[in-house]
Amino acid sequence: MQQQLLPGIAATPAPTLDNFAAGRNLELVESLRSLAAGSARERFFYLWGEDGSGKSHLLQAVADAARQRGMSAIYTQTPAECDGFHLVALDNADYLDEAAQIELFNLYNRLRDGNGCLLASGALPPAQLAARPDLSTRLGWGLVFRVQPLSDEEKAAALAAHARERGFALPSEVSGYLLRHWRRDLPSLMAVLEELDRYSMERQRPVSAPLLRELLGKRT
Repeated sequence: MQQQLLPGIAATPAPTLDNFAAGRNLELVESLRSLAAGSARERFFYLWGEDGSGKSHLLQAVADAARQRGMSAIYTQTPAECDGFHLVALDNADYLDEAAQIELFNLYNRLRDGNGCLLASGALPPAQLAARPDLSTRLGWGLVFRVQPLSDEEKAAALAAHARERGFALPSEVSGYLLRHWRRDLPSLMAVLEELDRYSMERQRPVSAPLLRELLGKRT
């Protein structure tokens, strides 16, 4: 049975380029806007960065934005069954086995010959991937961006903005406590913030540092 939201609790917004906490990635975001709009000069992009830096958010956002403009686009973690799409957003290219690497190599060539677009991601730059050399070379042919991690100040601002989207103000001591005592990547921070919002509604208590400590204490 699907769990229904409690009254007053907002659903998690879908990933978009507008709700991505850009930080030092403004040039990247603008380039991806052009890709999603079909106006980018380059048709092949590769994003790399640490886990939690927002790569999956960006790939999903581009695929959704492209579909909204009438483009055939897909977000996927496997290159299989991607024929027929004008834009393929392939996440976690560094996890592909040898057979999937061959599929991606062939997909790249088909997209290039057919005027299609590829947006791929991985934890390392193309030259450092444990992949077929011919595939690594092709992934490095287009635009390669490192998704720059956010500073603590940027993470706190992103948490505050996410809280406003969910309808409550986030005290600075709550974000400060999270940054000191929880995982550092933004998706994990956002997940705890959403859980804190639900916990606050269930307990009918305002969001505060003591309430956060109580919640985290139940998880350890």
